Amino acid sequence: MTIQLIITFIIGLVVLIFVHEFGHFIVCKLVGIGVEEFGFGYPPRALTLFERGGTKYTVNWLPFGGFVRLKGETDPNAEGGWLSASPLKRIAMLLAGPTMNLLTALILFYLVFAIIGMMPDRNRVQLVEVLPSLPASQAGLQAGDVLVSIDGTIIHSLAEAQAQIYSNLGKPLAFVFIRDGVTQGVTVTPLLNPGSSGAIGVQLSNPMKAFEPIGAIPESATSLYDYGTMLFSTIGQAISGKANASEVRPVGIKGMYDMYAYIVRTPSVQGIPKIANAFQFFAIISFSLGVMNLLPIPPLDGGKIVFVLPELIFRKRIPVKYEVWVSSVAFIILILLMLYINAQDFINPIMTPTP
Repeated sequence: MTIQLIITFIIGLVVLIFVHEFGHFIVCKLVGIGVEEFGFGYPPRALTLFERGGTKYTVNWLPFGGFVRLKGETDPNAEGGWLSASPLKRIAMLLAGPTMNLLTALILFYLVFAIIGMMPDRNRVQLVEVLPSLPASQAGLQAGDVLVSIDGTIIHSLAEAQAQIYSNLGKPLAFVFIRDGVTQGVTVTPLLNPGSSGAIGVQLSNPMKAFEPIGAIPESATSLYDYGTMLFSTIGQAISGKANASEVRPVGIKGMYDMYAYIVRTPSVQGIPKIANAFQFFAIISFSLGVMNLLPIPPLDGGKIVFVLPELIFRKRIPVKYEVWVSSVAFIILILLMLYINAQDFINPIMTPTP
């Protein structure tokens, strides 16, 4: 089982990295930037599959994603090369890799909904947890109840429910809800001074509805947006000291594998196949790869874009030697950081997979 988990995890990660490089490659071909080699895996080279349009298509011995070797990477005089291309073409090429990762994440979220045959109903709000000894529980609300209205205001979203509750702290509110197909009502008084458990002690979410092939497309984008919002919010809380930084630290290869193994080994929820959980995991990893590569840090794609922007704005190129020097130093720092992050996966593991 462990060997199978490792193999599927590596395959998934390799595909996400390869998709990123394929994005760079396809845009190069579209905008006319020369590609000398498009390789699956990393050198040393195992074999050359074929050569077409001046590009060698190769398979390499280290099966970790792929790479694109551009024509004229350090020579601005090479015709049809990287540095002789216009700034807009270079920016388009650099954006293509992260964009492919984000698109892959979107597709994987869509497949999750298709596999389980359900998707969130964004127009309704459901109680998924009701904490004991707090206002909601005391009033008789239960997990699974679907809110209809609060104090006469029809509830269509999580934001509306939260706004109605928190704008009336300490005041009795009439809650109308549906339980087992029957509409009922109770009075709930939100706490005047909410603690960590919230004003009424509930966790809200959207109930599920049947999968809709067309409707699942914007829903996949919304789910991706929600995850991104949560990710940046968590990072912001860690930076500001509102969250424990050790609990939201970056993870390396082992940390990602530990999370993947935990997800796959955890007993499935009824009606949700484990493959759906695996797809959601890789969707999140793909999204994270796309966002990470947009950071303005050389030698990431975002960092390379930073060097192209002055040429686009001021019509003046930053000397190649400076870009190479900065990228080399940043690359060394990035490698040291990755070594530290991966070491932390062993020293301070994120979680222990459940058998």
